[in-house]
Amino acid sequence: MLFVSDTPDLNETDLAIYQRVTSHFKDIESLSVRQLAAESNTSTASVLRFCRKFGTTGFTEFKIRLAAYIRAHEPSPQQTLNRSNAPELINFFSRFQDTYYREKIDEAVALLLEKELILFIGLGSSNIIAEYGALYFSSIFTMAVRIEDPNNYPVTHMTPELARRICIVALSVSGETPEVINYLSHFNLSESSIISITSTSTSTVARLSDINIPYHIAIEKMPDGSAAPPDITTQVPALYIVETLAREVQRHMGRPAGA
Repeated sequence: MLFVSDTPDLNETDLAIYQRVTSHFKDIESLSVRQLAAESNTSTASVLRFCRKFGTTGFTEFKIRLAAYIRAHEPSPQQTLNRSNAPELINFFSRFQDTYYREKIDEAVALLLEKELILFIGLGSSNIIAEYGALYFSSIFTMAVRIEDPNNYPVTHMTPELARRICIVALSVSGETPEVINYLSHFNLSESSIISITSTSTSTVARLSDINIPYHIAIEKMPDGSAAPPDITTQVPALYIVETLAREVQRHMGRPAGA
């Protein structure tokens, strides 16, 4: 992981710092320890403990070793496409067995079991996962649909009784998708519940949710020279979480898959 050969034992606070570091590699060199703590919603003490887990004596040494690592591994556009993300995915699947994730899944499943309608929402590649999630949930649990156009969905016209029977599952890699944030902000005024699946637990979408399940995967952009390079972050963790939720709901209901 990064410039160490093994995988340090990272807790949720460490993962928030790791997410900030890996999402904006080139910014880290100019940040102070206080700035990194503020931007990752942690503390300076947490940042320093994080640095020690990577075998460094402090933030200065961490930045030096990170800069050397980036220079040695900075990919060309073609290398970006060819690079395997298997190690990061293996790390995710390993972390997903921890108590933290088991509790998150159990909490989300308990909420889903109370609902009659599941609404999936996402944009870009997350929209594809939302469409798949709606299909998957509908086949083994209850009625689920994908919100195709968040800007024109009549949220404000729902009665309180209907709103209480709905759960929104919001998918966003960055957790900062404006359309999703706007949609969830309207739902926060209703009595519906919100579960979000994002790459970080400190994003706006995560904070708008009743339950957030973060997968802490580094956001990847395809370097094409533009101001807004395409997002090519893997959606495997989000897909896995959606399937896990559906299967756990099915297990609690005692209903065979596909019935």
